[in-house]
Amino acid sequence: MASIKDLTERIVNFRDKREWKKYHTPKNLALSLVVEVGELLELLQWMTDEEILKKCVEESYREKLEEELADVAIYLFLLSHELNIDLERAIAKKIRKNEEKYPVDKVKGIYKKYTEL
Repeated sequence: MASIKDLTERIVNFRDKREWKKYHTPKNLALSLVVEVGELLELLQWMTDEEILKKCVEESYREKLEEELADVAIYLFLLSHELNIDLERAIAKKIRKNEEKYPVDKVKGIYKKYTEL
């Protein structure tokens, strides 16, 4: 499987060959990310979690979900690229931070925020 860095390079190369960088400002990428999340949510709208999971076995529905999730990731990767943020490093750092804030022995099966522990 390709790393986030590899995928980002491929996405940036795709963009740059089409001379779209001028449109990819941090604000525009953040807005595009929100638009794509909205399109993802539209596929889930009005259904229960159980209905969504049942529908996921339908190939056409699953394909639409995959495309919207990919669009979200593409804009996220582009935004982190433009802001010069190493997304792999940032994710690893955030996971470590969450592990400290939410120790298993204090939160297992509990949904409280760390400030309430």
